[in-house]
Amino acid sequence: MERTFHHNKHELHGITVVVDVRGGALYIGRCHDWTEEKITLHDVAIHEEGKEGDSSAEFVRRAARFGHWAKHGTIAISADQVLDVRRLGDVDGAGSSGDSSTKTDTG
Repeated sequence: MERTFHHNKHELHGITVVVDVRGGALYIGRCHDWTEEKITLHDVAIHEEGKEGDSSAEFVRRAARFGHWAKHGTIAISADQVLDVRRLGDVDGAGSSGDSSTKTDTG
């Protein structure tokens, strides 16, 4: 795991990310830190497949294109629940092609 110059935080510190978790939910928020124990996000939107009318893929594409609507402040997600983490800016629709997933590499 790469650390940044900023208070020894994870390399994704300050980057808006998509976090897929066990059970089908996903979180979009600004990464504060990612450790072996948890990933902490600020300004978070949560989506559960089949709710709110959009598929998770549509929800992420819309957020990549227009931004996400943060309905939660700070959320910590247990690392053992995390299936995948990727930069929102790398999602198709955000002006970049390809998926730059970091999976669950916490170092």
